[in-house]
Amino acid sequence: MRTVLLTGGSGYVGSHIALNLLKKNFSVVIYDSFVNSSREVFNKFNKVLDEEFLKKNLKIYEGDLREKDSLRNLFEDFYLNGKKINSVIHCAGLKSVKDSLLNPLDYWDVNITGTLNLIKIMNKFSCKKIIFSSSATVYDCNQSGLLNEKSILKPINPYGNTKYIIEKLLQDIYLSSKDAWRIVNLRYFNPIGADPDGLIGEGPSSEKNNIFPLILDVASKKLDKFTIYGNDWDTKDGTCVRDYIHIDDLAESHIRALKYISENRPNFLNLNIGTGKGTSVLELINTFENINGVKVPYVFGQRREGDFGSVVADNSLAKTLLNWEPQKNLEDMCRDGWDWFKNSGI
Repeated sequence: MRTVLLTGGSGYVGSHIALNLLKKNFSVVIYDSFVNSSREVFNKFNKVLDEEFLKKNLKIYEGDLREKDSLRNLFEDFYLNGKKINSVIHCAGLKSVKDSLLNPLDYWDVNITGTLNLIKIMNKFSCKKIIFSSSATVYDCNQSGLLNEKSILKPINPYGNTKYIIEKLLQDIYLSSKDAWRIVNLRYFNPIGADPDGLIGEGPSSEKNNIFPLILDVASKKLDKFTIYGNDWDTKDGTCVRDYIHIDDLAESHIRALKYISENRPNFLNLNIGTGKGTSVLELINTFENINGVKVPYVFGQRREGDFGSVVADNSLAKTLLNWEPQKNLEDMCRDGWDWFKNSGI
């Protein structure tokens, strides 16, 4: 059975990837510091997966990627037990744009140091397949039209800078040994929603910054109103346009990427993971209200510094190379996210 190390596997993105990997009969090793998440997320997997299967194929380790000895010991244990880690999906890291502006040193330390340690240990144990959780924040989002993988790269915050630097690091690693490394940077656009079975969703333990958890809080009356930052953008209704993708489709793209690098020659790829469709903030709120029969009161605020009017993916390369296609629409994202939230107790 294929064994995948999933760093940051208890987070929003990581937990959905883990669940989908297990459903496809991968053996999954979680390595997570649990700083902004909880291992309790995995307790729900037995509602859709056999308990004996989970005992054999889901291993959970608490650790920080900056702790090189801990990471080395993990690889060594699997190597000595004849169950070598074949590939890595690297999701671990700090990920708030707002927080990165306030605490850039933390982002450079956690994201860059952690990745350097991971690559060094992977190299030592001849594990040379990695899928990196990158972001559309690496792009110069002032460009018009859809963003493709050859669009200008120009991150404007410490979070985006760390993603950009890690991509460059991975490119250098590949160029140093083109006959060995298989590397894919998946540039996420805006994942929202929840597992269609309602098991897991986006419930950050730290301050909520992403749009969807805030909408959920307003819909459930935990917050009075949702703030839309600007209604004078050059878009169809004056509010920002983004490319929202169902978290389940995002998770599936990682499995397709693993399949691709396992079946093809060593390579280095950058791939956009989005739907290719732009949705304004007002359209997202209206769709959420209509599909779920709830109200999301909102007010307009001033534009935020560093924001952009429209950020939408050209996803044609990922569709072609990975034989991957987003299966779920905006209504599915809103419905699945709300259904999970109502039953989550958070």
